Amino acid sequence: MGVRRKARELAVQALYQRDLTGDQLFEQFIQHFDAGEETNAFCLELIHGVAERQAEIDELITQTSENWRSERISKVDLNIIRLGAFELVSSDVPASIVINEAIEIAKRFGTLESSAFINGVLDAIAERLGKKQKIQTTDEHR
Repeated sequence: MGVRRKARELAVQALYQRDLTGDQLFEQFIQHFDAGEETNAFCLELIHGVAERQAEIDELITQTSENWRSERISKVDLNIIRLGAFELVSSDVPASIVINEAIEIAKRFGTLESSAFINGVLDAIAERLGKKQKIQTTDEHR
């Protein structure tokens, strides 16, 4: 598993723990894993970014997940979406990569329905942010 995937998985776990316990001792959480310096640094960047921009991120989730208030979304799915939304809002990582990473994490930590739900919400967020790559067709491709 790559450094960035591992960091994302650890970030989801730390954010999930925060939701359950209220703890924001992220540095201590990271110390319990032997993930390496680069992984830990990226993980902390993600965790702190989500925490700092959570109100903005949760508003995006509410606006794009029709009929689903954030209180109704499972904590695991919600934190995977928060992480993906943070990356869509704050980085130049292509939306397709952010969404694919979130789907793979959902397959590991979520339910059977999680990956499809997360895909839909993050796709809608990417669309709202203008981050979706447009498929261009020309006469040559028709």
